[in-house]
Amino acid sequence: MQITQCLHLGLRRWIVPAALLLTLPGTVRGQVVTVPPVPQAGSSNPATAEPPVSRPSSKPCVVQLFQGLPFENFTPQTFAFTPPADCPGPWAKVVFTADFTVTAGRQYDRTAAFYLGHANIYYGTTAEPRSTLSPSWHVERDVTDLSAIFKSPQTGEANIGNFVGMSGGVDYNGIIYANAALEFYPANFRNPAPRVPDVVIPVNGTGGDAGTLNTTADQITQILNLPENVESVYLDVIAQSQIGDEFWYFCVPDSETGPLESCGNTAFRETEVSIDGNPAGVAPVYPWIFSGGIDPFLWEPIPGVQTLDFVPYRVNLTPFAGLLANGDAHTVAVSVFNANSYFLATANLLVYLDHGSAKTSGGLIANTLTAAPSPEIENNIKMTSSGATGNILTTSDRSFTISGYLNTSHGRVVTTVTQNVDFSNNQEFDVNATTDVQNLKQLTRVNSTTITRQGPLATTSQANYEYPLNIDYSFDQNTDGSYTQTTAVEQGDLEQKDSTFAGLPSYQSELSNQVNSKDVLYVSPGFSITGNSGSQSSGTYTWKDSRGGCYSRTLTSEAQVLTSVTSGQRCFAGHTF
Repeated sequence: MQITQCLHLGLRRWIVPAALLLTLPGTVRGQVVTVPPVPQAGSSNPATAEPPVSRPSSKPCVVQLFQGLPFENFTPQTFAFTPPADCPGPWAKVVFTADFTVTAGRQYDRTAAFYLGHANIYYGTTAEPRSTLSPSWHVERDVTDLSAIFKSPQTGEANIGNFVGMSGGVDYNGIIYANAALEFYPANFRNPAPRVPDVVIPVNGTGGDAGTLNTTADQITQILNLPENVESVYLDVIAQSQIGDEFWYFCVPDSETGPLESCGNTAFRETEVSIDGNPAGVAPVYPWIFSGGIDPFLWEPIPGVQTLDFVPYRVNLTPFAGLLANGDAHTVAVSVFNANSYFLATANLLVYLDHGSAKTSGGLIANTLTAAPSPEIENNIKMTSSGATGNILTTSDRSFTISGYLNTSHGRVVTTVTQNVDFSNNQEFDVNATTDVQNLKQLTRVNSTTITRQGPLATTSQANYEYPLNIDYSFDQNTDGSYTQTTAVEQGDLEQKDSTFAGLPSYQSELSNQVNSKDVLYVSPGFSITGNSGSQSSGTYTWKDSRGGCYSRTLTSEAQVLTSVTSGQRCFAGHTF
């Protein structure tokens, strides 16, 4: 029996959306529904354990960006933004909020990206509907660091490419609707305005939207003509896997793509940042799983980690501040190593200026970052007369130091960034005429230390990130010609941050965001989904810091219905949200 090709069509994306015909608990909604931040047990709407953005006590001015905007084609929609007259700034905080709904019916998950002045203010994906489920959900994020673009009128773009109509005899009739707004919180004595970047520069593809990266050589670029009093620089990066790269963590070396019917270029991807063609930084690629990924019932109602709201990864480019402040034009570029058709990439360059000087100067002291990683492959696949067994281990380990100095109005400042990026992906295969097993254990680990030294004083900031992903997957043929797919997924985002000043602790925080899910899917001989069973999932988010703040929430679900919401557990001090 030839099942492997069809199997991996199922693994990558169910292209025959028969599951959309299934009846699930839920209520058909109107065009735009505001979902409260606290999930409600008994609901089938998308629900995450993630916290809402904390707000200052001052009363905000709310600017509605758009309301009830329909998305039923691939043409980005524009909107106008005018700064709030009653809240001229500076602001204690700026919060982006959005509410989405998809009409009941058939539709895939879609990428959602919103921009102001071409700078990205939101990036995520959408939930999938069902015949009697019109999912509605709420997202919000702290966009205070983008305050510079909110000071003047801007044209915005809302891009949720969505096909509505007949294709291949299937009616894709789910229309996506969205509201979006910005909340501006005035600064006062109790809620002071934080220092924010003075300049925000978008780095995107042609036309201002995310750029397409089909190969390692492809880049999104931006030519910079920065002020000559640059003090520090950061780049917030998002690189989203799509199409052939959507399940990049299941990919294998090109030599094995035929026997294993899988994607190529190995199971390793990494985002590279360069300035004027020279290596400048690295951003790990988070293994996002969209709401239709592998098995859509895995993600109802609890989606994967960050699925509905991607978190950018911040790259510290401050060692290059002296170079970028020299008055010349410079080019910053973003690429994805091993991109294999394709990734979408967008970034925002955040620039802080020295307000005490019209000009800073400096240069690079050291840069040991190589242009590209060198992943190692241990291929233990054994071919047999009936299939293939064994494992493929893909690893990458790179360490580097980038250091630069800057002469400022407050003296010479030396910034040194030392980073170690570890990646490990081990896949176990057992493929034969009736069974396809592909089990995965992957871990991305980043350890980063930044030392900022001015004279005898130094500030040290350490950040540790871990992105674990474990997937057990099997696709088995039954005696009647039908198939059973069994999947279990464990996904996480673990972060620890620690800062010291002059050797004394100044701030510590810990964050854990984890989703575990499992489901059994039943598939007809013609590869249409006929049902599922045993669906269970949980999502847990905890956060605490050394200032007494804490947050904890755990969600559980069974059979696509939220069964419990538990808040406030394991908080060590302070308050809960």
